[in-house]
Amino acid sequence: MISVVVPIYGCEACLEELYTRIKDTMSSIPMNFELILVNDASPDDAWPTIQKLHHQDPRVKGINLSRNFGQHHAITAGLDHTNGDWVVVMDCDLQDQPEDIAKLYEKAQEGYDVVFGSREDRQDHALKRMSSKLFYKVYDYLTERSSDHTIANFSISHKKVITSFRQMREQNRLFPLFIQWMGYKSTRIVVNHNKREHGKSSYNLRKLISLATDVIISQSNKPLRLSIQFGFFISLISFLYGLYLIFKYFVMEYHVAGWTSVMVSIYFIGGLVFFNFGVLGLYIGKVFNETKGRPLYIISETTEDEEGMR
Repeated sequence: MISVVVPIYGCEACLEELYTRIKDTMSSIPMNFELILVNDASPDDAWPTIQKLHHQDPRVKGINLSRNFGQHHAITAGLDHTNGDWVVVMDCDLQDQPEDIAKLYEKAQEGYDVVFGSREDRQDHALKRMSSKLFYKVYDYLTERSSDHTIANFSISHKKVITSFRQMREQNRLFPLFIQWMGYKSTRIVVNHNKREHGKSSYNLRKLISLATDVIISQSNKPLRLSIQFGFFISLISFLYGLYLIFKYFVMEYHVAGWTSVMVSIYFIGGLVFFNFGVLGLYIGKVFNETKGRPLYIISETTEDEEGMR
């Protein structure tokens, strides 16, 4: 069996087309399939549409989350309920083509545990492409890894990979980076990427920065090391400058008029101290969130529950 997991948010208009194209694609693969649609509190009528699709085809399974938990938490909810030997993860907006699932599966049969779809010709707006490249450059620098900015959620993974993924219960999540971190044998193939025809992305600049900050802090402690190194550098410069002022005072008999320089130095050092405290506070906050042990998501209802009530 192949399980297809799709997080749903703001894509109600294309759900029926998504289902039809996935069903047609699966007919070319000699395996059964299940389609798991996870409604992440979509503001439109996505859940009634998912229920309707389930009534038409029991292979469509719906999970309705109690509130919006975020895309990667919704993906986790879907992966926790898969039964397939292979699992496909894709977005709901049809920018990733369901027809490429067959290409991913065919490549996986060459002995790979994970095959990612590479969007070399992205059809997103310029700001999103630029922010994605910038995020991965910063992420690679701080985590000392090498990532591919053309890779997103669209992928196929063997069930052993998904079993390992289920063991990772951190609150801060990014599906493709988790999969790459595990180190299973993986590759990528070039897939088509279309313009978004329905709805708009829920990731604005503020959310992208917030997501990037959460992911980097959860995956690397290098910002803490950098703050220590920078603090040491500033202290060294201050010490050398102090020696220079002492030399000028006693040797050159030059009296330094220092009110302005002192105030600037105080504000500068004070700003650095608050910055370092802020970085440290972010890490402490993430530790606090993890120690709460709260669930990654809460399910309000599923289509399976509905069947049980009939």
